[in-house]
Amino acid sequence: MAAIAQPESTIDSATPSVYFFDVESADGTLLRAWTNDPDCLIDGPTVVLCNGLGTNPWTTPSLLRPGSGVRVVSWNHRGTGGSARPADRKHVGIEHFVEDAVAVMDHVGLDKAVLLGWSMGVNTMFELAVRHPERVSGLFAYAGVPGATFSTMLAPLHLPKPVARALTVNLARVVAATGKAITPIAKRLPIGQKAVSLVSHSGFMFPVADPELAAKAIREYLTTPIDWYFHLALTTAAHGRVSLSRIDVPTAFVAAKWDLLAGPRDMASAAERIEGATYVELVGSHFIAMEQPERFHELLLEFLDRVR
Repeated sequence: MAAIAQPESTIDSATPSVYFFDVESADGTLLRAWTNDPDCLIDGPTVVLCNGLGTNPWTTPSLLRPGSGVRVVSWNHRGTGGSARPADRKHVGIEHFVEDAVAVMDHVGLDKAVLLGWSMGVNTMFELAVRHPERVSGLFAYAGVPGATFSTMLAPLHLPKPVARALTVNLARVVAATGKAITPIAKRLPIGQKAVSLVSHSGFMFPVADPELAAKAIREYLTTPIDWYFHLALTTAAHGRVSLSRIDVPTAFVAAKWDLLAGPRDMASAAERIEGATYVELVGSHFIAMEQPERFHELLLEFLDRVR
């Protein structure tokens, strides 16, 4: 593996450092990748995290602490978290994220791995499993669906899918158009535990186990220009459902009952269409890995045991 940067300082001694390194994707885009274990010292399996759109390592706290038993390899999406924007701004679709995942796996010497996907990352990992089945040994999806994501949003409101898609896509277009004006304001927002508490009682997110780490995750997320983030969102919204009949590796879905961004009913339906797939629904929001890190980690370890 190529040289890896020094670890980023962390918020307390109980949280291990995250190591960043650069990877060049197939089209020449330079990605900022990361791992919790650059020297392969963890005595446990390696998972490739296809993270939520524009998010960062701090959204999966249970995987970053000592003794997690899991080596994680991931990357930041194009134009976010230190990853470069592609020369062609259209190269930000799910198919390009698949190329990025393969480039990261090649860089660290992973011929095959379990994929862990959150939110839009679930689209990425299922697309990767279809395009490169020889690289995938298992699929663990949480708070995300295998395609047509925008049609499943606002599920707790029980809206018809065409209505949900129209509302969410048009809202994304409005925010993308006004993003340049909003970005300077967003970057100056004081994000601390009080702000996290406010968001955690909004219904969009539920109370989290580690408010300080959640604040770090939100601050990092807000470093991405709003217009660019919603350009990514609108491009990935075009990704349709993956043909689940082509999935023949162990698969697990973990949904959140009150998730506004990935409908649990659609996750349950996807699980039913994959032989042997499991489905668990937890009480929480889209940010279930931050709200219930212990349960999330337990379910992941159980799945990894099943794959092995």
